[in-house]
Amino acid sequence: MKVPLDKFGSIGAVVAGAACPVCFPKLALIGAVFGLGALSAYESQLIIAAQLLVVLSVAGHALAYRRHRRRWLLGLAAASALAFFAGLYLLEPLAYAGFAGLLAASGVDLWQRLPRRARRRSVLTCPECGHRQEEVMPADACLFFYDCKGCGIVLRPKPGDCCVFCSYGTVRCPPMQVT
Repeated sequence: MKVPLDKFGSIGAVVAGAACPVCFPKLALIGAVFGLGALSAYESQLIIAAQLLVVLSVAGHALAYRRHRRRWLLGLAAASALAFFAGLYLLEPLAYAGFAGLLAASGVDLWQRLPRRARRRSVLTCPECGHRQEEVMPADACLFFYDCKGCGIVLRPKPGDCCVFCSYGTVRCPPMQVT
């Protein structure tokens, strides 16, 4: 079983946001209203846990970077962690900004991983004449042959590809988008 370690970063950011040491007095006040005032005895443990979760979040984003290769997303997570620690020890509003940045980076990362409906349009580019044509892809099948509208040549998939959309299109075919 393959364990997706990079998802722990997103989970860590959400849990760290809930255990925010800067927010803890406010959460403790709300908790006291609901009869949870006894949790204030664990404030120091929650502060340490929040710091560890922020580090875990950045580590998770670093692991996710190996897959998605988006530098700006990793940079946002690292800058947000630095802002959090600066806010923890220097200026309180920076901690809020740090958590907001971690949650934003995690949200974008998770949003991009959600299974979406397959994109149905792709622009095919003829390798012979360079003609570009937008085509609607079949929803559950591959297209093996395509007549170029520019030069009339019949396009066939390259070796190793399942269809002309995977070989010459801007978007892979729907069956390949699922994998």
